[in-house]
Amino acid sequence: MSSMDERATSAQGQGKAPKFIPPRERFLELRGTISSKWAIILGILGMIAFFAIWEGGHYITPEAQQRFLPSVEQVIGTIVQLLSEKDYFSDVMISCYRIYLSFFAACALAVPLGVFMGCFIRLRALINPTVGGLRYLPAASFVPLLLVWFGPTDFSKLALLFLGCVFFLTALVLDNAMAVPKELIESAMTMGAKRRQVVFGVIWRAASPAIIDSMRNMIAISWTYLVIAEIVAATDGIGAVMMRGGRFLHVDIIMGGILTIGILGVLTDIAFRLVRRTVVPWAYVRRG
Repeated sequence: MSSMDERATSAQGQGKAPKFIPPRERFLELRGTISSKWAIILGILGMIAFFAIWEGGHYITPEAQQRFLPSVEQVIGTIVQLLSEKDYFSDVMISCYRIYLSFFAACALAVPLGVFMGCFIRLRALINPTVGGLRYLPAASFVPLLLVWFGPTDFSKLALLFLGCVFFLTALVLDNAMAVPKELIESAMTMGAKRRQVVFGVIWRAASPAIIDSMRNMIAISWTYLVIAEIVAATDGIGAVMMRGGRFLHVDIIMGGILTIGILGVLTDIAFRLVRRTVVPWAYVRRG
């Protein structure tokens, strides 16, 4: 008799049911679960591994070429120096202003348009083919046109960032609205709900968690267009700082700008997650 059978027999003899011990999950468990504590620990370990690889790449590079791959501490030191001596904080704030203003302007158009297209099939048939086609136009190709229309102004940069995400976001919101189960809509209409109530009380509320996730994913695309928007006749912003560093082969400044954008992107992502948890708490799912 095995030890497990012995424990089960002993427990039955004492009038107790055997305690179920779930099998231990492997590290690469398919669709496994993880506690919040371990998610944080693994996330920190992943970041440490990234910076360790970066640092190792610097030291295995020949000394004569190490200036083209500065170490982590050199890049961080450059950021501190820019903040303390070059008014880098103002450039960061200007870039944040451009990103958030253009993105929320895109949301003001894309979110209602996507929801309404998901609700009304004739509106979708009218608009979706055009929006679907515009998604495939690279935003960078609009740079010459925007310069002709608006010149090297701040508005041309905002317009480029706006165009970089508005069409993709519209398509994503459309998919979110159409993913609402048809049974919810039919049940609401059966109970006498009017069209306005179905749109805002059923479809909007059911799709809003996914819409926030779509917004969170698309603002990452906006950050990727930031340098493109700020390299054209720009005198301020993170992209302009990076371009000035590139003219004099200051790779530490370029990588400092990249690291700054990465940090701002992560903070933005965290902010969207907090907003999602606060605004749509019924859709929040614990991962552990």
